[in-house]
Amino acid sequence: MKKISTLILALIFSCTMIGSGLAAEKTIKIGFNIPMTGEIPKVGESSKFAAEMLKADINGQGGLQVGDKKYELEFVYEDNESKAESAVAVAQKLIDRNKVLAIIGPNSSKQAVPAGEICDLNETVMVSPWSTNPDTTLDRPFVFRAAFLDPFQGPVAVDFAMEQFKAKTAAVLYALANDYSKGLAEIFKADFEKKNGSGSVVGFESYGDKDQDFSAQLTKIIAAKPDFIFLPNNYNEVALTVKQAHDLGWKGPFMGSDAWGSAELMTLCGDDCIGHFFSTHYAAAGAKGATKEFIDRYQAKYGYVPDDVAALTWDATRLVLQAIQESGNLSGKLRKDRKSVREAMANIKSFAGITGDMKLDAQGDPIKCAVVVRINEKGEFVFTKSVCP
Repeated sequence: MKKISTLILALIFSCTMIGSGLAAEKTIKIGFNIPMTGEIPKVGESSKFAAEMLKADINGQGGLQVGDKKYELEFVYEDNESKAESAVAVAQKLIDRNKVLAIIGPNSSKQAVPAGEICDLNETVMVSPWSTNPDTTLDRPFVFRAAFLDPFQGPVAVDFAMEQFKAKTAAVLYALANDYSKGLAEIFKADFEKKNGSGSVVGFESYGDKDQDFSAQLTKIIAAKPDFIFLPNNYNEVALTVKQAHDLGWKGPFMGSDAWGSAELMTLCGDDCIGHFFSTHYAAAGAKGATKEFIDRYQAKYGYVPDDVAALTWDATRLVLQAIQESGNLSGKLRKDRKSVREAMANIKSFAGITGDMKLDAQGDPIKCAVVVRINEKGEFVFTKSVCP
């Protein structure tokens, strides 16, 4: 009798699991390769918060509709510690051990470039929300992104600075060990000197990994008397740099890039960053439509205005989910389904993102607009100008 009762209970439990949509074959597993510790933990937090909000929306509606079935979303978050080698290890773990269908992240190009190689070799779709270095997706059919590229962003910064500051000379301070920072600095220098003549970049200084004191480089830059300083660096380093430049007597403008766009920038930088400009992916202040709805919901849930990383993670994850839906069905055979999702990603004709409408080119990069924002007296990132390809 005991054996019969046990059998009946097992059958009831099995039916309940199937009916609730929690059976293994009714789950889609997506991995997130994000920095939850290390130099830029706010980036990882923003990605996770946006992803959790999106997951709750879809699971709350019964799951993601793929063909004639609905699948519950399961998101696996792994910390890459803001390190390239950790991002590579995380990518391999998500693919081999966690057996995810696709991966979101890494965000920073420093981690996205090497992790992208792993994902492509293992034929697993990876979408970087925030990486702008061309090498992330270059000749990698399984790697995509939601952000514009540095060869587009660099000239945006050059043109805006020339117009806004009437600049004829510039200086650059960049992070030598960061693919993103170094690559964007070189693109900026080449474009600025093309438009203003050789030697118009009067200072081109770099710093090492984990450096905290930039006074030697800034002293050289300030002595060269540039019309402005370009800082294509992560927000935590920007805060230190701007403060130190002011301590050394710099009173001129700064121009930044999208890595300034963290919600933590003003916490670290304070009044020193007010009045300066940077190119980025969207402007939270004054947003409308679906973008404003996302911002309002995120702020109400998490207590602060979402930065560009959060918005781009929302778009990157939705891109993957759209591809999964457009693949038509899931066979349950992981390698086959990963290839189907890749084909669907490559064939997405258009995507209405909260960071702007876009379509993916043959390299897996979005064709989309950039915006330039100004940091106002309240510390808000206010729309100044939109620049489209």
